[in-house]
Amino acid sequence: MKTKQESIFSSKTLTYFLQLADTMNYTQAAQLLGITQPALTQQIKKLERTVGAPLFYSVGKKLHLSEAGRTMLAATHDIYEVLNRAADEIQQTTSSETGQISVGILASVEDSAFTAFAAEYYKQHPDIELVYRMMTRHEIWEQLENNQIDLAIMYLPDPTIKNWKPYDTRKIFDEQLMFLHHDDKLSQRKRIHFRDTINSPWVTYPEDYFLSHLLKEAYKNQMVDYPKAVAQFTTPAQLTQFLNRTGVNTALPMTYYQAHREQIHAYAVSFEPAVNFNLSFVYRKGKEVIPRIQTFLDAFYAYLDDEDYLSRVHDNRVTLNE
Repeated sequence: MKTKQESIFSSKTLTYFLQLADTMNYTQAAQLLGITQPALTQQIKKLERTVGAPLFYSVGKKLHLSEAGRTMLAATHDIYEVLNRAADEIQQTTSSETGQISVGILASVEDSAFTAFAAEYYKQHPDIELVYRMMTRHEIWEQLENNQIDLAIMYLPDPTIKNWKPYDTRKIFDEQLMFLHHDDKLSQRKRIHFRDTINSPWVTYPEDYFLSHLLKEAYKNQMVDYPKAVAQFTTPAQLTQFLNRTGVNTALPMTYYQAHREQIHAYAVSFEPAVNFNLSFVYRKGKEVIPRIQTFLDAFYAYLDDEDYLSRVHDNRVTLNE
C-alpha cells in the first residue's frame, strides 16, 4: 500500500496542482497540461483526499486557494527548490567543457548577436551542446522555476514576477523604446509626447508580451489612451514588415532600430518621458558557479568586450524580407 507521501508526490500530481494554482482556471490549466478538464479535476480531488482538506474554493466563477492550498503551494515550491539546488550542486562538480546549456530567449528580443555568439562558442567548446529556445515570458518563468532552462535572456524589470529571491541577473544592455511613425510633420522631433502618438493606428506585440505591458504602463502613467492596434505580431521583424507595408505606427527597442534602420521605412523618435528597460541574463542562484555555465557567461561578456552589443547586433543582423 502506498504511503501518504507516495500518494502526494507520485506521478504528476504536484505539476497539476502548480499549474492550476498558477492559472486559477481548470479549463486553461488542463489545456496547458495537455489533459482533459475531468482528468485534472480528478487529480486535484485525489490530492485533496490525501491531505484531508480542500485546496481550492470558488466564489462565483472565480477560483481561489484555500488556507490548505496556500500551505501546499508553499511546501511544493520548497520541494522544487530543494531538488533544483541538489541538481545544481551535483553539476558544480562537472566539467566546463562537456554537457548541455539550455537558454530561453524572450521571443521579442533580437537574437542575431546571441546566435552569432553560439557559433563562435562552438568553435572553442565543441563538446558543449547549446540549446536556444525562443519563448514567451510565461514559458521562461515556468521553465526557470522547474530548472528546465539554465539561463534566460529577457527584458527587465518585469513587474509580473513577485518573488525574485531565488534568482540573480546580469545586465547585457540598456534599452529604450523608440516610436516609429510616417508623419513628415514630426520628422524633425528629437522626442515626442505620448499624446502625439495616437492619431494613427499601430501594430504591436501581443497584449501579454513584456513590451506591450511596458508601453501600456507608460501610457497609463501619462494619462493618455493606449493606441489602437490593427495587428499584433510576436517578433520585431514581423512588426517591421507590417509597418513598412502599411504605414502604421509602432514602438521597437532602440537596438533593433539601430541595427535595421536602413530597412525600416519610418521615422524614429524617443518618447517623452523615455521608456527605459534593460536586456539581461536571468538565472537561478547557484547556476553561475556550475563550470559550463560560468565558462559560457565569461565567454559571452568577453565577446562583448571585443565589440559592443549594439555593434554585434548590427554586424550579425538578418536581412528583413521586404
